[in-house]
Amino acid sequence: MDPSTLLIGAAAFGGLALLTSLRVLYEYERGVVFRLGKLTRAKGPGLIFLVPFGVERMRKMDLRIVALDIAPQDTITKDNVSVRVNAVVYFRVADPTRAVIEIEDYYFATSQLAQTTLRSVIGQSELDQLLAERERINEIVRGIIDQGTDAWGIEVTGVEIKDIDLPQEMKRAMAKQAEAERERRAKVINAEGEYQASTKLVAAAEIIQQFPMAMQLRFLQTVVEIAAENNSTTLFPIPIELFRPFVEAGAPASEEARARALKAAAESMIDALPKGADQDALDSAAKKMLGAVRQAARDKAAPGDPRAGG
Repeated sequence: MDPSTLLIGAAAFGGLALLTSLRVLYEYERGVVFRLGKLTRAKGPGLIFLVPFGVERMRKMDLRIVALDIAPQDTITKDNVSVRVNAVVYFRVADPTRAVIEIEDYYFATSQLAQTTLRSVIGQSELDQLLAERERINEIVRGIIDQGTDAWGIEVTGVEIKDIDLPQEMKRAMAKQAEAERERRAKVINAEGEYQASTKLVAAAEIIQQFPMAMQLRFLQTVVEIAAENNSTTLFPIPIELFRPFVEAGAPASEEARARALKAAAESMIDALPKGADQDALDSAAKKMLGAVRQAARDKAAPGDPRAGG
């Protein structure tokens, strides 16, 4: 046989062997190498050389974070409320060797574990906790899933509950509760405002009591405020104190003054009678009437009044 032919055949064989033994792995990839079915080690990234002709085989593993969408789960909370919850799980392959050896399909297994864990945690929580403490629920679910997938070489980096779907009856009940809470706050704020205003009014009343003219100034200010509006009828409240000087000036100064006024009225009535009337009888009737008026004035006076004995 021609030596050149043998050399060409050997070169072709060597080139084919070289092509079947070289692999290129990206930075985010690792290659789990099996030699005759037995695990050797994980290689990469970069150019990888394998024993040709199927002696060594490699399985690529992606080390990037995977976002796993959990389908909506129908579950019942601890306080017997039916809810539908969906979430998203973020995980990555931390140990490619264990992810290949320990489990057949780590993606499917992680998805199923996340669904069962989410239903279990929701069932152990009340509705108020689920709505108000979502961060704590996320951390609990992440810890349980990460503990379960640790033996598979999977690291769970985060869990986020995306949506919590409530029944329509529960939504209406929560809306009523929120409305009642807002009304309660409004009433409390209104009562607090009334209390503060009352304290200010008490202080203003004390100042006005010391300075009566302040009431007149306040009255004039109110008139100015009313005049600024387009009203067809305006009512002006007039303090009764304005009439006190006129009442005091027109009233008799004492009981004696009232008695003299009554006596003068009686004498004028007697003078107006006809001349032929019995003068003694008229005088006697006038004296009796004047005495009755004086006695009524004494009875009306208080027992401690010095005018009672006069």
